[in-house]
Amino acid sequence: MQLQFIGVDPDSDIDESPTAWVDLESADIVIQSYTADDVTRAQCAQHNAPGHAEHIPDHESVIRVPARLVPILREACDAAERAKL
Repeated sequence: MQLQFIGVDPDSDIDESPTAWVDLESADIVIQSYTADDVTRAQCAQHNAPGHAEHIPDHESVIRVPARLVPILREACDAAERAKL
């Protein structure tokens, strides 16, 4: 796996750093961010996609991405598209 660093939340402290990368081999976007609390996880499970079980699989996580990271995610999406070319 070869990760390309895209960006970090510009307003985060040194110990808190929501970050985005792109895996250049698979074009997956990799995100480090805040772990969602139990209330958020429960809401996500209750409002899951139609036809899906009302739970979060053990191999998946719910994360909360700060709105400040949106421009960085847009850049990550562009990099992911370029990696797939």
